[in-house]
Amino acid sequence: MTIQAINPATDELIQSYDSMMVDEVNGIIEKANEAFLKWRRTSFKERGVLMKNAGRILTENKEKYARLMAMEMGKPIKEGRAEVTKCAGVCDYYANNAEFLIKPEHVMTEASKSYVAFQPIGLILAVMPWNFPFWQVFRFAAPALMAGNTGILKHASNVPGCALAIENVFIEAGFPEDTFRTLMIGSGMVEGVIENKLVKGVTLTGSTLAGKSVAKKAGELLKKSVLELGGSDAYIVLEDADLEEAVNICVFSRLINSGQSCIAAKRFIVVENVLSEFTELFVKKMKEAKMGDPLLEETGVGPQARRDLRDDLHRQVKESIEKGAKCLLGGYIPEGKGAFYPPTVLADVKKGMRAYDEELFGPVGAIIGVKNEEEAIKVANDTVFGLGGAIFTKDVNRGERLAAEEIESGSCFVNTFVRSDPRLPFGGIKESGYGRELSHYGIKEFLNIKTVYVK
Repeated sequence: MTIQAINPATDELIQSYDSMMVDEVNGIIEKANEAFLKWRRTSFKERGVLMKNAGRILTENKEKYARLMAMEMGKPIKEGRAEVTKCAGVCDYYANNAEFLIKPEHVMTEASKSYVAFQPIGLILAVMPWNFPFWQVFRFAAPALMAGNTGILKHASNVPGCALAIENVFIEAGFPEDTFRTLMIGSGMVEGVIENKLVKGVTLTGSTLAGKSVAKKAGELLKKSVLELGGSDAYIVLEDADLEEAVNICVFSRLINSGQSCIAAKRFIVVENVLSEFTELFVKKMKEAKMGDPLLEETGVGPQARRDLRDDLHRQVKESIEKGAKCLLGGYIPEGKGAFYPPTVLADVKKGMRAYDEELFGPVGAIIGVKNEEEAIKVANDTVFGLGGAIFTKDVNRGERLAAEEIESGSCFVNTFVRSDPRLPFGGIKESGYGRELSHYGIKEFLNIKTVYVK
């Protein structure tokens, strides 16, 4: 099998890679497990020095990595730079804080001493997606390695260059050989890797379908898994919102990564007395976004990562229109090379349409009108997903109450867009997955939380 990197802006082949055979994969797993047996004995100080080296290497090579992402999956280069900077930040965060985050927790009991200890469990498999090819990996790798685990990466097949570049970051940073390795394999070999007795856990970021497959196999083998899956984030705009600010934030969030983000704004739920004005401003702002070559500074929307993904998105748009949605902007496949899809706005979106019921993984905004706050909450929660969401209102107390108590999601932001932050847990509920990444919750996912009791 050959793994190919194809430029989604030009349809040109960048490079081909030979897929690893089973014996080679098993050999890497054995070496990574041997590395774990030594790595787990190192001090937080030793690990921290190397992790900070990784952050420095990322920063020094920001332009190279941003260009690589633009070439392999079409990310606008200015967004690629920001992604690399964020990766360096998560390396520094866990280098500085891992020891504190997982220090023993002493508990008063009848014992002379009793406490909770946190110990690494071993080799962890990361199955990662193409949309944030550096960030998704580093937000797993930084806490996992700082906790004393080792990692192997099965990256998306359309970003093999990114996968190898990430492995090289850890090598250049001075991490012991085989502490973090890339497996150049297709998705068909993932189950076999999970089945390997030396692999102790698996984390996946990707589609709900892929998550269910990995969860099933991990469950059969009683191996820990963490899943961050799809999302159809609802952005609720209430009658007292600052509409201009809300529209700017909504459009920014909808077009992040050319619309290809699990936590991008996707459903815009707007109360009826501001619906007309919001829609007019939203269409105008979406129209201003410049689509084009991701290597150009002025590009705001690059190509979709692959043609098949672009074509699937277009079918969702077409079938929603056929059921009564109104296309106010975009909604067509441009002529010429590349997997481009223009910023698109659908209005009058209702239940039963694909734009209402499914995740739109591209630059398509679905506007849903509602009567009031009560209906807005009902519609926001009327989804199989539960990753993130946002509420816009000038009454901050009202927004906080709704965010904390009413929205069914792993996170909800008030008057700003959903994002991940190393200091806060990240993840979803329902078909958006389970478990958490980042913060102290994330670093503990692949640790043995052990009770120690001394009489």
